[in-house]
Amino acid sequence: MAGMALARRIAAIMLTTALAACQGTFSGSPEGIPVALESIDGAPAPIRTALVEELATAATDRKVELVGASGEARYRVRGYLSTATEDGETKVAYVWDVFDSQKRRAKRLEGSSPAPVASISSLDKQALARLAQASMGEIADFLSAAKSETPSATETPIQTAEVQPTETSDDENQVAMQ
Repeated sequence: MAGMALARRIAAIMLTTALAACQGTFSGSPEGIPVALESIDGAPAPIRTALVEELATAATDRKVELVGASGEARYRVRGYLSTATEDGETKVAYVWDVFDSQKRRAKRLEGSSPAPVASISSLDKQALARLAQASMGEIADFLSAAKSETPSATETPIQTAEVQPTETSDDENQVAMQ
């Protein structure tokens, strides 16, 4: 009998541990936070269109919900691209400004990636895919962090005390205001 009780305790501990581990699994996902990709400056139209397609694929891979530029979104993203060549190596530099619903910049994400070409106009599908994967990875990380900082809807709002008027003399009010 003692062996059975011990086995049940061990099973209960293992089940509790497994369930606790599952609790954090989904919290790091940016799922459920709509994002609008508003613009990408610095690239010609064909490259911009191809990059948007690659960003959409990368967003799907990371469970980022992209909506149209005119859609309801919690965040709006504007991108900027440029190339620079140093010591014979060309890099594509990118900046993604993420704005909140109040049009305040919530985050600036920036980086660069080696490019096998001298200009943005010459980027191929593979280079655009790498750029999109790196960019969307950073955007997804930001969204996941922002999601975990947002208070849940089930939390009770903080209640503040209401000021009740009291009958006091003018002398008491003067002292309280000093």
